[in-house]
Amino acid sequence: MPKALITGITGQDGSYLAEFLLNKGYDVVGMVRRTSTVNFHRIAHIQDQLTLVAGDLLDGVSLIHMLEEHKPDEVYNLAAQSFVPTSWNQPVFTGEATALGVTRLLDAIRIVNPKIRFYQASSSEMFGKVVEVPQKETTPFYPRSPYGVAKVYGHWITINYRESYNMHATSGILFNHESPRRGME
Repeated sequence: MPKALITGITGQDGSYLAEFLLNKGYDVVGMVRRTSTVNFHRIAHIQDQLTLVAGDLLDGVSLIHMLEEHKPDEVYNLAAQSFVPTSWNQPVFTGEATALGVTRLLDAIRIVNPKIRFYQASSSEMFGKVVEVPQKETTPFYPRSPYGVAKVYGHWITINYRESYNMHATSGILFNHESPRRGME
C-alpha cells in the first residue's frame, strides 16, 4: 500500500487530497501544527482513517524524524501561511513558513530518502502583476505581496532540488478555487 504524507491536511485542498488518496488505497499521514485551536472540521469524516502527526515546517529536525518514522512514498506540501492580507502583517513568518519551510522539507527528504516523490503547491499569486493572459509556465513572475514572493521561492527551490539532487520534485501552480471547505480568509 503506498503511503503519502500531506502537510496542510486540515485545509481545503489537504482534506480533499486526503479523501482522494484514501479512496485510491493509500495509507495517509497528515502533518498538523500544534495550536491552541483544534481545526480538524474539514477532516472529521475521515479522521479515523488517517494518521495525524504533530510537525512544523519551521522545524527541520521534526521533519526528518517524521519522514524516518512514517516512511512515506510521496509528500504533498500544501501547508503555508496562505492569506495575502496576513502576509503583509506577518511578512517574516510568511517567508519562514511558506518559503523556507519548503527548503526544510526538501532537505529532510534529501537526507532521509531522496526517492520520495515531492509535490509543492505553488500559487497563481506568483504571477502577481499579470503581463499576459492566460498565464503559462513561461509567464514571468511578478509577485505583489510577501505571500506571492514566498511562493516564488518555494517554486524555484523545488526546481533547484530536482535539478541539483535528481529528486522527483514537482510544482503545480494552483489558481483560486472554491469549495464548501474553503476558509473564511
